[in-house]
Amino acid sequence: MSEIWLIIFRIAFILIFILALIPVLVLLERKISAFIQDRPGPNRADIAGIRLGGLVQALADALKLAIKEDFTPGAIRSKALFTIAPMVLFLMSTLTIAVIPFSEYFTIDGVKHLMQAIPFDGGLLWYLGFASLSIYGIMLAGWSSNNKYSLLGSLRAASGAISYEIPLGLAVVSMILTYNSISLNDFVIAQQGSFLGLPAWGIFVQPLAAIIFIACAFAETNRAPFDLAEGESEIVAGYHLEYSAMSFAMFFMAEYIAMTAMSALVVTIFFGGYSLPYLSQADLATHYKIVLLSIASITTLIGLLFIWWVSKNNVTRYKIAKDHRKRENKLYYALTIMIVVAIDIVCLYFYNGSLGEFGAEVVATAVNLVVFALKTFVMLLIFIWVRWTLPRFRYDQIQRLGWEKLMPLAILNIIITALVVVYGS
Repeated sequence: MSEIWLIIFRIAFILIFILALIPVLVLLERKISAFIQDRPGPNRADIAGIRLGGLVQALADALKLAIKEDFTPGAIRSKALFTIAPMVLFLMSTLTIAVIPFSEYFTIDGVKHLMQAIPFDGGLLWYLGFASLSIYGIMLAGWSSNNKYSLLGSLRAASGAISYEIPLGLAVVSMILTYNSISLNDFVIAQQGSFLGLPAWGIFVQPLAAIIFIACAFAETNRAPFDLAEGESEIVAGYHLEYSAMSFAMFFMAEYIAMTAMSALVVTIFFGGYSLPYLSQADLATHYKIVLLSIASITTLIGLLFIWWVSKNNVTRYKIAKDHRKRENKLYYALTIMIVVAIDIVCLYFYNGSLGEFGAEVVATAVNLVVFALKTFVMLLIFIWVRWTLPRFRYDQIQRLGWEKLMPLAILNIIITALVVVYGS
């Protein structure tokens, strides 16, 4: 019975993680772009005066897309392919993250269980396979739309995938040689030690592979400066030009899910995954009381900083007859205090008691989940920051970068890695 609940938890965690992040990423996309462009960003939409920092605007847009008429042009080539194209992209993007480990093995009755939505040891091959299949959704959308801009967008996406999946795969080969495994969980476990005094993260062990992989990751997700498939200034909107309502929303959500999956993969291969620097699952479980005190202290500090930030920023200098900010701030204060107090009480309760081996493992797993989520979130912020900082490259520049620069570097890195592994062992 415990194993069934563990399976449900693994699947539920990943689904909730990626779906709950979508409105947050939409808000961050708008807020960060507004900050870079020196403008306020979304700050007006509210429910009874509660704006949630602009999150209500993202929820309003989602509701608009859900109730909007899903119009299908009459001149499309195939209605069946036109309809399933966004579903293919959405499904493939979701399946890629299913093999990303978000915690170390969880032991039940002496049996170790992989903490992945789909427990598969060859997770790296699974990810690369389904990430490659996602291009079919874009190709089907572009061809079935019977629109020259849509077709150009899908062709650009296909050529970009060929250009960047090869150096991305070669960068992965060098990491496979380094860790002597294709299991993503083995990658994370291998990064829990130290390397030249630094955490044994992939970015320190294989810096060139990390640069190549991250550059290709931006291209793989069709994010600027590699967003040739959409290029508004050149082909209007590219492969999803003819789509509307929830069909368009599925393309929109698939992009953010793919971005989340790629961020999680980058974190897993190059930034220690779910683990803290120099610490393993056993270390966290053994010293769970120190972990509980740390959680209570950090949560309290973050809560106080959040209350201070809201009191300084969510205010107005002008006198307004009905200023909702004061009531909104009171709600934030109350919710923050309730959450902090609840977490502190739980931590102190278990600190004064004895959790046992199973309870200590649960605490360590909870820490791994939070670390995995935070690292992925930071990588997502980098994705957004790069999009709104660098201009779009020309088509020929992107092709040359992939074929003439990144691929030779990736091959050279494989040769150097192989020599070090063979003669350095």
